[in-house]
Amino acid sequence: MAYVTVTGGQEAIEAAKKLSDTYRLDPHQPPLDPAFIQKQMRLLVDRIMSEGGLYAPELASLALKQSEGDTFEAAFLLRAYRSTLPRNHYSHILDMENMRVIRRISSSFKDIPGGQVLGPTYDFTHRLLRFDLMDEALSPDDLSELGKSFTDRIDWKHETITFAKVAGILREQGLLGENPAWSDTDEPFDITREKYTSPAPRSVRLQALARGETGAMMALAYSSMRGYGSVHPTIGELRVGYVPVSIPHPYQEGESLYVGEMLATEVETINKFETNEATGEVEFSLGYGCCFGQNELKAISMAILDRSISDGGTAPAEDEEFVLEHIDSVEANGFVSHLKLPHYVTFQSKLDRIRATKQKQTEGGASLYEN
Repeated sequence: MAYVTVTGGQEAIEAAKKLSDTYRLDPHQPPLDPAFIQKQMRLLVDRIMSEGGLYAPELASLALKQSEGDTFEAAFLLRAYRSTLPRNHYSHILDMENMRVIRRISSSFKDIPGGQVLGPTYDFTHRLLRFDLMDEALSPDDLSELGKSFTDRIDWKHETITFAKVAGILREQGLLGENPAWSDTDEPFDITREKYTSPAPRSVRLQALARGETGAMMALAYSSMRGYGSVHPTIGELRVGYVPVSIPHPYQEGESLYVGEMLATEVETINKFETNEATGEVEFSLGYGCCFGQNELKAISMAILDRSISDGGTAPAEDEEFVLEHIDSVEANGFVSHLKLPHYVTFQSKLDRIRATKQKQTEGGASLYEN
């Protein structure tokens, strides 16, 4: 857990907490219901779940309410809570081809098998403020009609909601090498239980990237595309949907137990082609990103950084230790925030030294003048 220590007068701390609640609440407005945050701030909730490393929409909503929308604090709260939970099981590897897709696009191929699924997105809307949302008043009947008007236009009985992976099609044609994640037979390293060091197994890299801070990851990925690196890919496939999760059956060996599904975003990027040292074949290289919720910017950034680190180099985005140690919002938040805590002794030492230096300068100047 991050570097945070709190000391001080208990009475003052309690008063500060009450004052924060005073600023947060308004006597003329009802307190926010976390259920409203979960539904109407869903993309923010997804981001907090990913950075907090815990798939729990209700708790992520509560963390956002408690932190007054401070994403760093909300992720910290969620990860602190996660650290108190026992780890009862590890799931089987998710089969992303069984994802119940709600959105699926490719910027590399126009005609992908199954077609492009635009899904819920603001990508193609004008960035204009919708002032009608200032006084949005919809009755339950209006909302039912809104949903019905959409679903009535789709013949769900004949719609396919799972699709073959685009990368799989390229792989069948010999244009893409094996996915490194599948070729790694070692047991995944659990970064929530053990401290890792660089160079780290790829399972560490993917876990650390999956719960990295979105803004930090985007900045590093952007730096690579601007020239401080060599990775500037196209998106082979970006898909958002619900993935089934199963665990080994606790009593029947060899059997699996379905425990539910979770919303996830997966991105596979296609990068430069190179010669596969093992097979001698010329193939595209792949970048991979996957995280909780609908979190597209982060998944794309993750795929770029995954590829950048695999290729290596001298740029920041290509340095595994630099990337993994600087994208963790909880660690970074704790270390930067600790500057707000008392540093009286440290600063007193600096004061003593600067005064001593000035005294020497004064005495040296006077001595030179006397000579």
